[in-house]
Amino acid sequence: MKIKLTFFAVILLCQISFSQQKDTITSREKLSEVVVTGQFEPQSIKKSVFNVRVISSKDIQNLAATNLADVLNQYLNITVRPSSTSGRSTVSLFGLDAQYFKILVDNVPLVNEAGLGNNTDLSQINLNDVERIEIVEGSMGVVYGANAVSGVLNIITKKSSNYKWGINAYVQEETVSDEYSLFKEGRHIQSLKVSHSFNKNWFASLGANRNDFQGYLNDKEGMDYFENDQKRGYRWLPKDQLNTTALIAYNKDNFRFFYRFEFFDENVDYYNSTVQSGFNPVTGSYRYSDDKRYFTNRYYHNLNAVGKLFSQLNYNVSLSHQKQQRDVEDFRYLFAAKTEDNNVKVKDQSMEVLYSTGTLNNFFADKKVDLQIGYEFVNNQGFSLVQEANAIFVPVRKTIENYDFFVSSEIMATERLSIRPGLRFSAQSKFDNQYASSIGLRYLFDKGVEVRASYGDSFRTPTFEELYSKLIFDGHFFIGNENLVPETSTSYETSLKKMTTFSSGLQMSNTFAGSYLDVNDRIDMALVGFNSDTGNPEYQYINISKYKVWNFSAVNQFRKDNLTFNFGAAIIGISQKIENKVFTSDDKFLYSFNLNASFSYLVPKWKTTFSGYYKYNGKTQRFIEGSTSFILSDIDPSNWLDVSIRKNFFKDQFEVTLGARNVFNITNVNQSNTNQTAGHAAPGEVMLAYGRSYFLKLAYNLNL
Repeated sequence: MKIKLTFFAVILLCQISFSQQKDTITSREKLSEVVVTGQFEPQSIKKSVFNVRVISSKDIQNLAATNLADVLNQYLNITVRPSSTSGRSTVSLFGLDAQYFKILVDNVPLVNEAGLGNNTDLSQINLNDVERIEIVEGSMGVVYGANAVSGVLNIITKKSSNYKWGINAYVQEETVSDEYSLFKEGRHIQSLKVSHSFNKNWFASLGANRNDFQGYLNDKEGMDYFENDQKRGYRWLPKDQLNTTALIAYNKDNFRFFYRFEFFDENVDYYNSTVQSGFNPVTGSYRYSDDKRYFTNRYYHNLNAVGKLFSQLNYNVSLSHQKQQRDVEDFRYLFAAKTEDNNVKVKDQSMEVLYSTGTLNNFFADKKVDLQIGYEFVNNQGFSLVQEANAIFVPVRKTIENYDFFVSSEIMATERLSIRPGLRFSAQSKFDNQYASSIGLRYLFDKGVEVRASYGDSFRTPTFEELYSKLIFDGHFFIGNENLVPETSTSYETSLKKMTTFSSGLQMSNTFAGSYLDVNDRIDMALVGFNSDTGNPEYQYINISKYKVWNFSAVNQFRKDNLTFNFGAAIIGISQKIENKVFTSDDKFLYSFNLNASFSYLVPKWKTTFSGYYKYNGKTQRFIEGSTSFILSDIDPSNWLDVSIRKNFFKDQFEVTLGARNVFNITNVNQSNTNQTAGHAAPGEVMLAYGRSYFLKLAYNLNL
């Protein structure tokens, strides 16, 4: 570690030998080319040391996407993992789950009931007020701290308008597979946003979005079915979401700030498939079921200020207070009267976070080098209700803090070569102090060729669940581990990008990228022994795994006039060695292949856009725990296709979008050598979706 620290210190100190002015945005650069994720200040994609992928607001419109899960299904190396039993959808990148991938809103990690920025439920992130989404793959530990191991996703919200008044409203009706009715089945979405520019400096907006998902029955019979044959309930649980936002922003000269507030509320209903019988002396025999409701709410406050000190130094400071809490209500549903009884509501999980981050840069005016120093402060106050033996529930309250300081620089060694080294120190209240380091290179060749390469060390701290969870009942024993240590990782990325413009007007972009990621001390739930009295297996989170992954991908984009076409392919190799206290897995590399394609074509005369988004997920393999050893399990390939037609009317004030999701009607795919299930999928299957659905979106946009 001393050698690495010395290496980065030398590079930072050597910056004074350079003398050319650093890169800034010019008025000629288009907004679509400008990114902010991981940058000292907004700059063009071409001049970014990081390889940034952008999901535009047009892509979101074409997909009629209302949450992040609707969008990410289409992108290479990213897998969305839904759960029908909890209603959650999480993301996997390079085979690593959502705990390694950080989700930000305006550069601030987003809270959930179990953490900050990681393991976030994608279905809880509304896209009604989003300008664009930026994704950076690979280690971002220096810039964004703990848990940014496989990459970050940054949601950039809208903070200005070219109009004095803006009113945007839409309704969207969507089938759930072949199930739909106006009020009782399907997915029903309503949204309203009002914005106002008071003058050239002040802007404000208010918005609300409701997403009413009525669940998916399939072969189930719903809540009022009272036969005890396991047909009661839903395959996918019903849930109702309400998301409200408020923003006020100010921008004058070199100073700007904004305050953003968000309130999110979600209700998920669980209907037990087991129907029971009881007897009351007054009413006689009756039937009932023990059901649940999950209530989730999130408060999000973010205050950001950007300006200059001493007419030169650029500062960027964010202060955020967030809280997400989940309550569980248990009740008895009486079928004859269709009423509830014995309602008991308890707080199940929560996370309250005080977060602040800030940077200072532009120390060397009119030189080819920039130095950035920054800090991050995180105070996590976590709560969880854990189950001890004999059905005793015990509340656990813990506070975990970290104080981080980081330094980075951007060096224009020549007009073509940029170097970006960085180092982060993280003082942890629960764990040993952690470090992250990185160095990135970007070189611009002639004829539009861009080459990038980077190296990074990062870390992931154990989650609240991994540390403190406990679930003990009827021979089941699953517990956390307060002695866990943070995982460490090393990553390497390289990419080559070629931009070509032909005389015919055709623009072509080709990107070839490769990466390698090595994770040590990976945390997983593992068999640690057998109870001496009962002989039942006991499981615990322990640092047991080594994880290696390499990836090679090619992404190609073609644009001509009103046509945009994208095509990409990726191959991933994953090696994981799991060593629990009973047996050990093989660590050979297992491979998978993915590809995607999309097109968008605008017919100006008709004011109509035709779009399609396709994703192929190849066969994947992984080792799973068997009775006496780890065994190899295969998951079959799948195809995903979304299509839509979007047409504008009446001077673009009225917009109609008609389309279909999951055109190939994917539901479950086969998984070999396991009896484990995903949600309520049949044994030997993994649940991916509820099948083909159709949607109609009617939007009204009034700009004055």
